[in-house]
Amino acid sequence: MSDPVHLKPLAFLTDTKDLKPILVVLNQRIDEEIHIFKHVWKNAVMKIFVDGATNRIYDYFGEDKTKFIPDLITGDFDSARPEVLEFYKNKGSQIISTPDQNFTDFTKCLHEVFKRDKDKEFDEIIVTGAFGGRLDHVFANINTLFEIQSINSKPLYCIADGNLSCLIQKGKTVISVNTGYELEYCGLIPIGQPVSHVTTMGLKWNLENQEMKFGDLISTSNTYDGSGSDVTIETNEAILWTMTYKKP
Repeated sequence: MSDPVHLKPLAFLTDTKDLKPILVVLNQRIDEEIHIFKHVWKNAVMKIFVDGATNRIYDYFGEDKTKFIPDLITGDFDSARPEVLEFYKNKGSQIISTPDQNFTDFTKCLHEVFKRDKDKEFDEIIVTGAFGGRLDHVFANINTLFEIQSINSKPLYCIADGNLSCLIQKGKTVISVNTGYELEYCGLIPIGQPVSHVTTMGLKWNLENQEMKFGDLISTSNTYDGSGSDVTIETNEAILWTMTYKKP
C-alpha cells in the first residue's frame, strides 16, 4: 500500500516562511480576497494573472499597482485591456496569449506554467477568485482540477470568499486542520463521477466504505469531530474536498 498523501490546506494563511506557493489570480472581484492576495504574494515564488484579473489588480491598486507586478499574464485576452497589458509588459511581466477555445484560460494558464517551469521548486498552487460569478465558470474551474491531474502532483487550492476546495486523489489522504484558521464547515463532493468506496475519520459524520454520488449521498455541511485530530479520507476515486476558513 502506498504512503498516504498529507495536505495542510490552510498553511498559506500562517506565517510559514518555508512555504513556497505559486499564486494564480482569476477574473473575479478582488476586494473580497485582497487579504489573501497580499498574504500569499509575500512568499509566492511565481505570480500569475489570468486575462481579466489583470484589469482588476491594475484598477484596484491604483498608484500602488507597481508594487504588484506579476511574473506571467496569460489568457485569450478577450477581457484584459490592451493598455493594461502594455503597462505590465513594460514592467517586466511575460505576456503569453493562449487563444485555444477548447480549454479555459485557467487550464491553459496551468499548462503554460508547467511547460515553461518544469523544474521550478514550489510546494503548492493557490488560486484566488476561483468561485463566485457565473455558475458555468465555477464548474469550469472545478473541471480544471481534474484536467491537470496528469501534469501536476502538487496541491492546488481554489479559494474565494472564505471557501477552499481541492481535489483529493484516490487512495489515502490525511488533511491537517489545526492551523487555527479552520471554520466549522467542510464537505466531500463526488463531482465528475460516482465514488463507490469512501471512508473517513475525524469528521462529525464519518463515512464507512460508502458510495457517494449525485442523486444519492453527498457530504455537505459536515464538520469536524472536535478532537483536534487530522481528517483522514480513503477513496477509490478522486473527490472534491471543501472547507471554510476565517480571514487572517
